[in-house]
Amino acid sequence: MGVATYTSGLSAFIIVLIALYLLFSGSAESFNVGRFLEESSPYMWAMVGVGLCIGLSVLGAGWGIFVTGSSILGGGVRTPRIRTKNLISIIFCEVVAIYGVIMAIIFSSKFAFVPETELYTPSNYYTGFAIFWGGLTVGFCNLLCGISVGVTGSTAALADAADPTLFVKILIIEVFGSIMGLFGLIVGLLMSGKAEPFSALQSAAVRI
Repeated sequence: MGVATYTSGLSAFIIVLIALYLLFSGSAESFNVGRFLEESSPYMWAMVGVGLCIGLSVLGAGWGIFVTGSSILGGGVRTPRIRTKNLISIIFCEVVAIYGVIMAIIFSSKFAFVPETELYTPSNYYTGFAIFWGGLTVGFCNLLCGISVGVTGSTAALADAADPTLFVKILIIEVFGSIMGLFGLIVGLLMSGKAEPFSALQSAAVRI
């Protein structure tokens, strides 16, 4: 915790120091977020969004399986009967990764080759930013969903080992935790549904 606090504080100090240097040296215009967004490639934003979507989803699934699996194996040594029915928690965690893969495939369907001279159009900018923020939303929802399902599944396994009547009650809580990933999936579908595939049609129409 101390190392993370020190690192974040040092990073913030360096950013502020660079910003003040640019401000007082007359180069503050180079610290322009809007200019950076205009000059960056829409392809870059879209590909980063796809990477975050599947990467964070797999991270959440792996984290949940790690937490749940260790509890199932540990509790199964003393109470072997919990090993089979508690595998449903592993399935819930794996579904989180599947959500990310599905959305990454849907986002990838928006990609098409466009010459660099015709890439920077409002429609392509919208597609790139929509895929980026959609992928970020799906990824973080699945990350938190995987952690939630993993911790709850771990508790369900240990509770089942102590008292079999508690399994169904905790499983209901686990189901509600897994729904969070579905919320991210829905938001990603809504954002990608309004984004048109990358194309040069608009820029060609402007030249005409």
